[in-house]
Amino acid sequence: MGMMKEFREFAIKGNVIDLAVGVIIGAAFGKIVDSVVSDLIMPVVGLVFGKLDFSNLFVVLGTVPTGTAMTLDALKKAGVPVLAYGNFITVAVNFFILAFIIFLMIQQINRLKRSHPEPAPAPAVTPEDIVLLREIRDSLKGRTPGA
Repeated sequence: MGMMKEFREFAIKGNVIDLAVGVIIGAAFGKIVDSVVSDLIMPVVGLVFGKLDFSNLFVVLGTVPTGTAMTLDALKKAGVPVLAYGNFITVAVNFFILAFIIFLMIQQINRLKRSHPEPAPAPAVTPEDIVLLREIRDSLKGRTPGA
């Protein structure tokens, strides 16, 4: 029973819940980035490079059975080993876009933090013995030596 109570306290802590929310939002954001890359960016890049579709770039590493279409999906279904480097290019572009978007978000957050500077710290309190020594020094300034 003690272990269940500890686990419940751990699971209910704010950090775990914040982490779970972050993972869920991150997964949804990843899907959005995948869609932006595959549906918006890669077609434009493909158009620039001669209507090239990166998702279908691959190298066949094995023997292709007779009658199998030379598409990535058909080769994978037939169990033919393929090096799908086009998929890697797409995932790499996804990563760089996601990293750039996160960079821009962090940059904006930092800019907002800098626009509201923290108040200056209060001056240090002078110890009482120093204050008394300064008063003695100031009172002795007007006197002549030996008087």
